[in-house]
Amino acid sequence: MSSGCETYHSAVGERAGGAGSGLQCRYRARGCAARVARKVGAVIAGFSPALVGLLAAVVVVAGVVNGLAGFGFAIVGTMALATVLPPATAVVVMLVPMLAANVTLVTELSGPELKRCSRRFWPLVAATLIGTLVGMAIIDSLPGAPVRVALGVITLAFVVNRQSLVPVSALGGEGGPSGAGGTSGLARDGPVVMVVVGAVSGVLFGATNVGVQLVAYLRSFDLSHGLFVSVVAMVFLGINAIRVGAAGVLGLYPSLAVFGLSLAAAVPTVVGVALGRRLRRRVSSRQRQVAVLGLLTLIGVRLVLGGLGIA
Repeated sequence: MSSGCETYHSAVGERAGGAGSGLQCRYRARGCAARVARKVGAVIAGFSPALVGLLAAVVVVAGVVNGLAGFGFAIVGTMALATVLPPATAVVVMLVPMLAANVTLVTELSGPELKRCSRRFWPLVAATLIGTLVGMAIIDSLPGAPVRVALGVITLAFVVNRQSLVPVSALGGEGGPSGAGGTSGLARDGPVVMVVVGAVSGVLFGATNVGVQLVAYLRSFDLSHGLFVSVVAMVFLGINAIRVGAAGVLGLYPSLAVFGLSLAAAVPTVVGVALGRRLRRRVSSRQRQVAVLGLLTLIGVRLVLGGLGIA
């Protein structure tokens, strides 16, 4: 594809002549975008319309959830796809859409927020990245049925942690940032705890796309919404960008067609996130929580029953 783009660029440059570099750049961008779109369309043409339509619907719904709640895209999308696809395939198909969803979230961040997050949570980010690469390396060795059950249990555990009808102790207890009588290194926001949580969560995230354990950990800090969004975006955007490349290097995409399907799903993902962000202004936080947790409960139950061979 690169040689085709280069040929196109040369032809445009000759015709544009002295028309200006701006016009030439626009021609280049449009030409390459058109070529990429045609190639992606040709690659995914081998999939059934039902599967393509299902994937589009899944990422739109997941995008709406992400736009409403600020998180949840990965777990909603991966859990839903894992009901019709092998878990390992569902994980890699969602990689590019997850990256697209994260990018839309980053546009809401400010520079100072990102700097504060980097200074405070760098041990968590570094450990999560390493754990994620380990999880991706072992994804093909994981058995399908137990993984479905595990994903369902993790999903339901997250719902229990987030619901407000039955009180559940927050991660880290009431010790506060410094902990109760502990050292700063073992405090909830200390580097040791961040490294342990990040490493374990990274392995799970790399192998399953389930990042709710990280979300729950960050929620336990009672961060302001802006700072919480900054931390989540910082962790998942960088990691997902690396995961897309790592998946190719590790050969996790079953075929070029699967990668093309993942790439094409980025478009409905952006649409879904935009819809969710609009809806965010029209519904209360209580309504958002009920809708998101209700959907996650249905998906979690379906995965557990499917993994057990009941449904």
